[in-house]
Amino acid sequence: MAMAYRCTVRGVTHSFADLRTLLAKASPLRAGDELAGVAAESAEERVIAQMALSEVPLAAFLNEAVVPYEADDVTRLIVDTHDVAAFAPVSGLSVGEFRDWLLSDAATGERLAALAAGITPEMAAAVSKLMRVQDLIFVASKISVVTRFRTTVGLKGRLSTRLQPNHPTDDPLGIAASILDGLLLGSGDAVIGINPVSDNPRSVAGLLQMLEHIRCRYEIPTQSCVLAHITTQMQAIELGAGAGQPTPLDLMFQSIAGTEAANKSFGVSLGLLDEAYAMTRELKRGGEQVFYFETGQGSALSANAHHGMDQQTAEARAYAVARRYNPFLVNTVVGFIGPEYLYDGKQILRAGLEDHFCGKLLGLPMGCDICYTNHAEADQDDMDALLTMLGAAGVNYIMGVPGADDIMLNYQSTGFQDALYLRRLLGLRPAPEFEAWLAGDACRELHRIGRPAALLP
Repeated sequence: MAMAYRCTVRGVTHSFADLRTLLAKASPLRAGDELAGVAAESAEERVIAQMALSEVPLAAFLNEAVVPYEADDVTRLIVDTHDVAAFAPVSGLSVGEFRDWLLSDAATGERLAALAAGITPEMAAAVSKLMRVQDLIFVASKISVVTRFRTTVGLKGRLSTRLQPNHPTDDPLGIAASILDGLLLGSGDAVIGINPVSDNPRSVAGLLQMLEHIRCRYEIPTQSCVLAHITTQMQAIELGAGAGQPTPLDLMFQSIAGTEAANKSFGVSLGLLDEAYAMTRELKRGGEQVFYFETGQGSALSANAHHGMDQQTAEARAYAVARRYNPFLVNTVVGFIGPEYLYDGKQILRAGLEDHFCGKLLGLPMGCDICYTNHAEADQDDMDALLTMLGAAGVNYIMGVPGADDIMLNYQSTGFQDALYLRRLLGLRPAPEFEAWLAGDACRELHRIGRPAALLP
């Protein structure tokens, strides 16, 4: 049941109609919330909303849904899977008290890991709105979420990368050249993941076969993924089964969002994700953690499926969808949607740290595509700042794009050298299995290759 939330400042009482409104008004300024008409009208109103939010009991989030239970399967997922026992240690705290506890020495990594199943996305979003950048970095740095496939990602003192060898025509030679470049610069221990131009099952299967050939030929301890629509990947699996040659799909990919309607705009549902999860696990290629999810602030708004929520709260709810499947990787593609949602470098930086914090608090293995589009008020200096901050915050992995410029998706990201910079600066190392491979004979053979064509079957 919705209730009004009030805060009295200098004798004037300010009222917010419901929890959804309060969360939106308390959210740090960003273009998408202004576009949606849910942002605070002034800095003063934002601060007053944050003051009111700080006094809201965490338990209130269990009694008032920001999207109606009856109308949204993500809300039902959040409510029905909430772990009361895990929530108990903080159940008596307000949002502001929860922030103070998170920053205290009592909030150890072990306690935060045990708490994850008891925190709802809306609680995580709420407390993030009261936190400074340094708070988001500090708390996230306490949390390690470790996942395992052929490599172990998320260990303390480690930084992994997704090698992203996209090509505007899916040309195998061009893709192979990018893979070679990335591997020799220490990238690819999280996944080698291709965004295909063609969303066609046979094309996807062909790219997966190519990645499998490279991986096996050079004994590379990593995972492969072709980031087509989930139904296309499922069809590629079926093609392989029909031909008696199992499709070498390691990680099933899908973009997800924080409402049922937004997921529908992506062509997915929880039922479809369940089916894909079971199908991928049946391939038995590397364990139980077989999903790679991508998210991004603004996706629900761009689909007109945000239900009046601010975009950061909607983003946090996407993490409830991800958490259901115990994924190997989750990636917030923070600046990809464009300046309509995150206008400039300052908004992108804040959003990336919020997403990373909320995801880690909810128990997810968070990476970040530290990126921007060319029509945003941002540049590579802004991305360097976010990269460094996320490194300090313990991000599991970042992107490795040739030249930091994705020539297929037409956006700016992080390159192979950026991962080297962060590892050297902070004393971080690749995943242990990949680190051992870099020092081995198979990698030395790659160094002797004089032309990318030698990678091809």
